[in-house]
Amino acid sequence: MTKTALTGVRVFDGARLTEPTTVVVDGPLIGADPAGAEDFDGAGATLLPGLIDAHVHLLAPDDLSALAAHGVTTALDMACWPRERVDSFRGRVPDIRSAGVPAIGPGGNHAKMPGMPAEAILTAPGQAAEFVARRVAEGADYVKVVIEGDLLDQATIDAVVASAREHGKRTVAHASSVDAYRRAVRAGADVITHVPRDGVLDAETTSRMVEQGQVAVPTLTMMDALTTKLGAAGYEFSRDSVAALHAAGVPILAGTDAFSAPMLPVPVVQGVSLHEELALLLGAGLSEVDVLRAATELPARHFGLPDRGAVREGLRADLVLVDGDPTRDITATTRIRRVWAAGEVVA
Repeated sequence: MTKTALTGVRVFDGARLTEPTTVVVDGPLIGADPAGAEDFDGAGATLLPGLIDAHVHLLAPDDLSALAAHGVTTALDMACWPRERVDSFRGRVPDIRSAGVPAIGPGGNHAKMPGMPAEAILTAPGQAAEFVARRVAEGADYVKVVIEGDLLDQATIDAVVASAREHGKRTVAHASSVDAYRRAVRAGADVITHVPRDGVLDAETTSRMVEQGQVAVPTLTMMDALTTKLGAAGYEFSRDSVAALHAAGVPILAGTDAFSAPMLPVPVVQGVSLHEELALLLGAGLSEVDVLRAATELPARHFGLPDRGAVREGLRADLVLVDGDPTRDITATTRIRRVWAAGEVVA
């Protein structure tokens, strides 16, 4: 692997763009010494940390290619099975993490998904410990629990979260209603994904999330697909819930719920959808800098990935070079000139 010096780039440092500088890609890491490096002229361009999509569903190798082509160097999968499929995605680009099989209740939409394993369906809190132990044995990076109405009672949700914590695993709770959000907050899930389509989150709920150190992955792209694009009501509730979360100080992470399965009426496409998500987060009241942090630094921090999320010496050389200034115009993230993942040019 060659050493490359990216010259004349303005770096997003988590708050602003630096003056033009040189960043060294030294093997898989960001280095400091440009001696002996091959020069790459980045004058006039902006260098971002590799983008992180904090909610995808992986199905086929083409998903990885689409993500990488759009600057996504880390993808956090929120349900994928069997284990062999998950393992086939590991060690590639993007770098992935996965929940494997999610915990769900009986009879709901998730239980009816084609091929959903029977072991995913829980009917009592006493099943949680075994369910989580199996996920840990399979190599799941975190544990996901799906809250649909009252299909999982509070005791079972609590038990899944508690069991995961005993194994040192983070928990992600699916919640797309106000009631489901409150249940996820009550259980102490580390990450709550989606936002309500039936109302706006109340101050008590958002304040409690701040107190408990919980974070949100709104997936506004999917919320938009399920409402606006299908002609249904509810997107304004999702958008305003993001505004309420942000105003309260809940960290917002960028995730899309992208899934390439053909049965979806309004598919959220891998890769390009993350840039759509950034624009929707901007429309919900986040600043351009907030939005960039939502797709870089914050998911790295809250999913325990300290080796990425910033352009800093010693971190993974996951980098995206774009034309323009995304701190002033978020659409600049789509104008990709080059993508590196662990120092390798991938797009």
